[in-house]
Amino acid sequence: MTKGFLIPALAFLALGAGIPAYGAAPEENYRFHCAQCHGLEGKGDGINATREMPVSPRDHASALEMGKLTDEDIINAITDGGQATSKSSLMPPYGKTLSEKEIIEIKDYLRKLCNCNAR
Repeated sequence: MTKGFLIPALAFLALGAGIPAYGAAPEENYRFHCAQCHGLEGKGDGINATREMPVSPRDHASALEMGKLTDEDIINAITDGGQATSKSSLMPPYGKTLSEKEIIEIKDYLRKLCNCNAR
C-alpha cells in the first residue's frame, strides 16, 4: 500500500465514511426486548406470558389501556422497569440497554400499536 492511499483510507475509516451506525428500528427493538411477554402485536400474549405470572403483560394494542398513560409513564416503565413504576417486577429496566433515543422510539411505536395518544 502506498502512503498516498493509506492516509485517505485511514481518514475514510476514522470518519465512518459518512455511513450511519447501525441502529435497530423501533419494531426490531420491540420484537427483541418486548414481544416475548407483550406479543408481536402488543396484545400481552407473548410466548413468556403465562397464567402463573403475578401480573398479565400490558396490552399495548389497547387504546383504552394505553390512552390512560402519559408518554412519561411509558418512558419511565421502559427505562426503569416494572418494579420501579409499581408494576410487575418481571419487566426488566432497559435504561442501560437502550439509548434514550431508542426508548423514545419504542414509546412512539407503542402509540402506533394502540393507535392512541397520551392522556
